[in-house]
Amino acid sequence: MNKIAKRLAPPSRHAVRESSPVVEERIYQDIYDAIMEHRLPPRTKLTEQVLCQIYDTARHSVRKVLARLSSEGMVDLEANRGAFIACPSTTEIKDMFELRNIIEHAVLDQVGQKAGSRQLAGLRKMVEQERHSYLNGDRPAWIRLSAQFHLALAELTGNLLIVETLRRLVSRTTLMIAKNEAPGHNACSFDEHDTVLAALEHGDIAAAQEHMAHHLHLCEDRVQPNDSDSFDLRAALGKSA
Repeated sequence: MNKIAKRLAPPSRHAVRESSPVVEERIYQDIYDAIMEHRLPPRTKLTEQVLCQIYDTARHSVRKVLARLSSEGMVDLEANRGAFIACPSTTEIKDMFELRNIIEHAVLDQVGQKAGSRQLAGLRKMVEQERHSYLNGDRPAWIRLSAQFHLALAELTGNLLIVETLRRLVSRTTLMIAKNEAPGHNACSFDEHDTVLAALEHGDIAAAQEHMAHHLHLCEDRVQPNDSDSFDLRAALGKSA
C-alpha cells in the first residue's frame, strides 16, 4: 500500500477503541449508576484490567474515567493499590454533611430570592418524578432523582463553583447511604424534598432552610456501616458473561 493509500485507509479497530470518547462515557455512566444504585458498595475495587476486558478498551481510557470519578468524589485512587469506591470515614461523613448544610442553606437563600415560578415548576416536576419512580419500584431512577434535586437547586444560583462543590458532596454522601433502608426510611425522601419546595413556592425562605436542615440531618442518620458482601464487578455493571 502506498503512502497516500495508507493515509486514506480507515483506522484500525484498536486505534478507534483507544480514542473513543463514547466508550469512556459509557464506562463512566455504568460505574456512576452502579455506585449510586448501591450495586457497587464502598471499598469495592475497580480493577483496571477487568474493566478493560469488560469494555474491550485500552487501559488509558479506563484511567481517564477513574480519574474523573475520583475528581467527583466517587472513587478513591490509592498509590500502588488501585481504585476503590469511596468510603469516607465517620468523621469525614459528619464534616461533609455539615458543609452541605452550610452550602444548601446559602443556595436556598439565593434561589428563594431569584427563582421564578417557571424554575420552581421544574423542581416540582422533578419531585413528582422522584415520587413516581419510588412508588413504581424503579429504585435506580429514584436514587438518581433524589440526588439531582439538590444539584438542580444549586444550578438555579448560576454559580458553577457551588454546583461542582455540591456535586462532589452529594455524590460522596449518597453512596454511603445504606443500600437496604428500613421501611419508611428513604435515603433521600421525596416527601422531605416536597416540604422544602413547598416552602419556596410560598416564598418562605426560612422555612425552606429549616426543612432542608432537617432533611440533611435525617440523611446523615441513615448512613450505615458497609457490609462485608463480596461483589462481582462484571455482574454489578450488568456485563455478566
